[in-house]
Amino acid sequence: MSSQEEILSDGRFSCVARDPRFWEMPEKERKVKIDKRFRAMFHDKKFKLRYTVDKRGRPVNYTSTENLRKFYALSESDSDLSEGDSKELTVKKKKKKKAKGKGEADS
Repeated sequence: MSSQEEILSDGRFSCVARDPRFWEMPEKERKVKIDKRFRAMFHDKKFKLRYTVDKRGRPVNYTSTENLRKFYALSESDSDLSEGDSKELTVKKKKKKKAKGKGEADS
């Protein structure tokens, strides 16, 4: 079997190294972006399956959520929003607690 360098130096296959159709896809572009409406599928029990054998009958030990993380990614804007939403929720909860504390002191 010939090495990779010999194959690329062959005139018949020299265009393969320069042609973008044969380049490997970057990992950022490889995953499909999922917005915040579908982020529940990463942690919801309905989407989680535990596999014991693969499609050829070999024993494996992984779940379907690992496959989801492999092929899908949360979109960056939504992940930023979710972090911001969680910060806003904690601020709102603190304000509610302070408001309740003042209300209880008055009565």
